[in-house]
Amino acid sequence: MMEFEEKIARLVTTMERHNLDGIVLQRVSSFAWATCGAASYIALTALNGVAWLLVERESRRVITNNIEATRLKAEEPLLEQGWQFAVVPWHGNPELELKKLINGKRIGFDGAFPGALDLSDEMIDLRANLNPAEQERFRSLGKRCAEVMESTLLMIRPGMSEIQISGLLAGEAEKRGVRAVVNLVAVDERIFLHRHPLPTEKKLERYAMIVLGGRWRGLICSVSRLVHFGTPPEDVRRKMACTARVDAALISSTRPGRALGDVLQAGLDTYTRLGFADEWELHHQGGLSGYEPRELKVTPGAARLVGPGQAFAWNPTITGTKMEDTILVGAGGNEILTRTANLPVIPVQANGMTVETPDILVVT
Repeated sequence: MMEFEEKIARLVTTMERHNLDGIVLQRVSSFAWATCGAASYIALTALNGVAWLLVERESRRVITNNIEATRLKAEEPLLEQGWQFAVVPWHGNPELELKKLINGKRIGFDGAFPGALDLSDEMIDLRANLNPAEQERFRSLGKRCAEVMESTLLMIRPGMSEIQISGLLAGEAEKRGVRAVVNLVAVDERIFLHRHPLPTEKKLERYAMIVLGGRWRGLICSVSRLVHFGTPPEDVRRKMACTARVDAALISSTRPGRALGDVLQAGLDTYTRLGFADEWELHHQGGLSGYEPRELKVTPGAARLVGPGQAFAWNPTITGTKMEDTILVGAGGNEILTRTANLPVIPVQANGMTVETPDILVVT
């Protein structure tokens, strides 16, 4: 309960700072954060959940319908955390019930809502500054996602379609209690064409890229890997080595107190030195992680500072190659949570440390 009470205290502090009577959390990510991992979604793609939280100084409520209330009470830790339920019939409107509860009050929301203060930006900081219990859960999730990636890559064979590979990835995730909220696959020339490749019926000949965003207890880890059957072309090898140097620059620069824009610039400078100055324009480079795949995508000049206990997922790419891991920033160093220990790496020296960046798995 210590983690939960700490989060309620942080919400109350936010209320006091803005002179609010209460805060409503409607996003799936915010719900999971405030309840220490409870799920308020039905569809994996939902931004807002089927249950909302109303936190006031002296009370906390869950607003939902009678379908969702049974599971939330029986299978999530909400009752033991002291949440009171405001339940409407499935054919009713929970929003009307919420409006009754907040009528005449000054309320903040974790998103846009008529007449309320939008706290979206502050919620990023609340969700992303992970306490020790959340960090341990993130370590467990990272290990699971690494296992998913390893087992999937080792099962891939030429002749499989992207959709079949996507099914393998999803199945390996589900076996470990992880939901694949991002599941992207590209083979052969599609790797060179699309940064966000939704799986198709195209069949693998030699080269495959798979991308996983895995959710467990609200947290989300991101990881990408490549596999090649036979010796990869020299141009691909060269690009992968350069991508590794960008990745290492980003990971090693992500240290407490550093502005996010400066971290990104370290990666952009590396692209330029290696002769790929424009590649970063073709895809975002990643950013702050937590209860969203990216709580914040880092853009040039971003002033937010890196803090200890934050997670980041960087994903540099040079056309035809990509790498992506989720890291946890510690006071004494960075920890790669999605380290795939049984897959090849490219060790890179950057900022006085060795960063083991992922290499292409070559199957001969």
